[in-house]
Amino acid sequence: MDNSNQRPVRPIRFNISPKLILWIVIAVVAVLLVLSSFFVVDQTEQAVVLRFGRYHRTVGPGLQTKIPLGIERNYNVPTQVVQTMTFGYRGQGAASPLYGQNYTNESLMLTGDLNIIDVQWTVQYKIENPYNWMFKVESRESTLRDISQSIMNQLVGDLPILSVMTSQRTRIEVEAQEMMQKMFDLYGLGIRVVTVKLQNIVPPVGSVQDAFEDVNKAIQDMNRYINEGKKLYNEVIPAARGEANRLIQVANGYAAERVNQARGDVERFNSVREVYETSKDITGTRLYIETIEEILQDNKGNVTLVDKNLANFLPMQMIQGGEK
Repeated sequence: MDNSNQRPVRPIRFNISPKLILWIVIAVVAVLLVLSSFFVVDQTEQAVVLRFGRYHRTVGPGLQTKIPLGIERNYNVPTQVVQTMTFGYRGQGAASPLYGQNYTNESLMLTGDLNIIDVQWTVQYKIENPYNWMFKVESRESTLRDISQSIMNQLVGDLPILSVMTSQRTRIEVEAQEMMQKMFDLYGLGIRVVTVKLQNIVPPVGSVQDAFEDVNKAIQDMNRYINEGKKLYNEVIPAARGEANRLIQVANGYAAERVNQARGDVERFNSVREVYETSKDITGTRLYIETIEEILQDNKGNVTLVDKNLANFLPMQMIQGGEK
């Protein structure tokens, strides 16, 4: 085939002016400057802004601005989040601790009665001053951990082992929280302790631990018996008090009845006495007849006749309706 008649292919050339390139560069730089001038602070955070590496201001949540080109830098700090630090174990939750060789030494302590005990606890805190938290202390985490360990060792070292394991847990938690807060304020950490919570408190593994488990079991049995006794007390005592009140009410009713009956008898006797004083013969005869009728009615026909001239009496039985 003859290619002599074909024309050579010329390359396509784009004619871009230097001004267009300059404007494109300016636009890209402007976009980068605008984008680097804004930053977002979450609702749970506060941001510390540095200008030329020096603290300038603290801003709250929302869309914030800063000077670009690295002149100002922002560091977001979670001020509304409760953070947890564990001692003696590491894990997601205090309910299922993960033991390890690197964590056991910080929880081993000496009690006031010279016993070794393994105390595990957690410290929950919130950052209140972002500036202090970032710039006042160089090693924040290690400082917080060292202070917490020192205070807990001090509190446990002042008490016997049984008190630490049983009755003084709440006291240790409250005093540890107060003392830690004072030390953190003194060092200017800028945090607030939310709570200090003791977890597992056990003696070292071995025969000592077995003995203390028996003691704890005995204490639990004692508390159970006490609760059962209180339950029985609450069941029996109110019932006895109710029965006593009922008997008192019955006695008061009987007393009122007897008093009223006695007063009625007195009134009746006084009325009979007044009538008797008016006509003694008639009233005496009527009373005699009424008394005889009452005697005859009560004895059901059995009558005892008495002769005033005789030294003795003679029982006799009426023939009407009676047995001989």
